[in-house]
Parts: sequence; C-alpha cells; structure tokens
Amino acid sequence: MPRTTPPRPTDIAASLSALRPLARPATRLHPRPGAPTVHDSSVGGPLLWPADEPWPVCTVPHKRRNGHRIADVRREREILRQAWTKNPRTGPDPEDAALLATFRRGRHAPHLTDTDPVPLLAVAQLYAADVPHLPLAGDTDVLQVLWCPYERHGDRHEVGVHLRWRRSADVRDARGTQPEPPLTDRPGLVPTSCVLHPEPITEYPHWEALPAGLRSRIEQRWDADTYLSHLSTAPGWKVGGHINWRLTGPASLHCDACSAELQPLLTIDAREWDRGSDSWTPAEDAPHARDMGANTPTDIYAGRGQLTIAVCGRNLLHPHRLVSQ
Repeated sequence: MPRTTPPRPTDIAASLSALRPLARPATRLHPRPGAPTVHDSSVGGPLLWPADEPWPVCTVPHKRRNGHRIADVRREREILRQAWTKNPRTGPDPEDAALLATFRRGRHAPHLTDTDPVPLLAVAQLYAADVPHLPLAGDTDVLQVLWCPYERHGDRHEVGVHLRWRRSADVRDARGTQPEPPLTDRPGLVPTSCVLHPEPITEYPHWEALPAGLRSRIEQRWDADTYLSHLSTAPGWKVGGHINWRLTGPASLHCDACSAELQPLLTIDAREWDRGSDSWTPAEDAPHARDMGANTPTDIYAGRGQLTIAVCGRNLLHPHRLVSQ
C-alpha cells in the first residue's frame, strides 16, 4: 500500500517566495513491518551481498560479553505484537508478562573478548530505482547501511555506522544467510524487518537555520511552532531533505577530508509521527494512528531518537558523520 503525506496546512513557499531557494527534495521511506527479500529496499531486511565478499565486522574495543540477545529482542517484539493484537486495550496478559520478564540483559557471550571481531547488523538497503534523489557513488545503484549494535566506540558514544554502495548487477551469487552479532547494547538498535513505501516530498530548513530576517517575515504570518512542526521537516525515516536541529540547534558540518559541506543522506527516526507532528501522518495510516506501535514500526531508537547520517557533498566515499537529535 502506498503512503501519502497530506498537503501541508499552507503552501508556505507560495506565500513567501524567499523560501523557495532553500527548498530541498526528500524521500519519506515509510517503513512498515513486512518480509522483504534481498532484491527489495528495506529496513532490517536481508542485504544483496556477494557470497564471496567478507561481511564487515567491528574490531573497535568495547564490552562485547554483556547485552541483550538479539534473538530475545525479536521474540519479545513478536510476543508483544500478538498480545496487543489480541487485546488492544490491555496488551500482555500475566502469562505473557512472565515470559517477557525472562528476556534480560546479561553476560550472555562470556566467550567474547573486547576485541573479537563481531559481525555488523544490517540496518537498511535502498535501491535507487525505489528511492528518488538517493545519492550514489559512481555507477552504483544500491546503498547498504550496517552498524555495530554497541554505542561505545572509543571516546564516542555512538553506533559505528558502515556504508556500502554497490552495483546490484555485479552480484550474481548472493548470500543465502547473513551473519549477525549475538548481542546488542540496547534493543532499540535492532531493526524490525520492514518493507518501504517511498514518497517524494519537499522540505525547508529548521527554524534556527533560517536567516533572522526570514524568520521575522514568517512570524508575521505563522508562529515558530507551526513552522517547525508542520511546514519544514518531516518526521520519520527519510533520504535527503534538511536536518531537524530540535535539540542542539544548527551546527556547521564539513568534511574532515576536503572541508566540503556535509549533506543529510539518511535520517533514522524513532517515530513516524507523534502528537506534535500528526499532520505528517500518512492518510492511509490515519485510521489506526493511535494503535500501539503504529508510529514506531522499525522499533529503532538510535542516539537521542533521531539520527542523521551526513555525507560529503563532493565525494560520498569520504568519512561520514552522525548527527543525533
């Protein structure tokens, strides 16, 4: 089923032409639980990976013995899904609750040392044919995103993200199964398998990223909250667009390799909408927008809730940066 963002409460660029040069295309990905294949764009689905190509691993030292079993994370979600489907008002019954209580963080991998290589976890796969405006390196046509499901890497408290651009036609013998790490630091770093329903939209800069004079002109017609919540940046998973600097305020982002400006590649959001941004709820989801889990289909909560992978505007293969909001 396609997903359709309702028209914005007002066409702000038509009313304020100074905003038009600041518009950027974005693609809302609209992930929803499903069973994608290696040939589909997905979140948490299998990747189109050559059988003879090594799977990337994390070798950065951190505590690998302790965490949540990834198998337990998935089993817990399935129990909760079934419980809320069966009892939409009360959710898990006492029997479910007793089982859920057995899924705990612990020293579940005592054999691992702090430097043992651990397979990265598949996070997303995006085909250019499905995702308008997807940045591509050379003649590639698919972007794959993986990460280490631990948030401490040296002195940086963030996941270790790995980006891989590839040409799908080159993969003639794909892996039938893909490696996975045994544990995760937090359940919120393990994506639920989702299919995508990409939708192109247009975004405008975050309120604080606008020139002061333009903010004053906007305030003459609308208040800042309306602009922030309903007229500028969309919530949810998306490619491109603008960063919502909701927690830190705008920061200067430049490539460590060449000093070019960094651009948002992929935004990974905990929620597809909330009460403050419900005007972005797709029309197809509106009848069930308040159902348990409806606005959190991927079960991902990375960073502070919204994590943007920013890449070099001059060379996508230069080091990327993570922006947590």
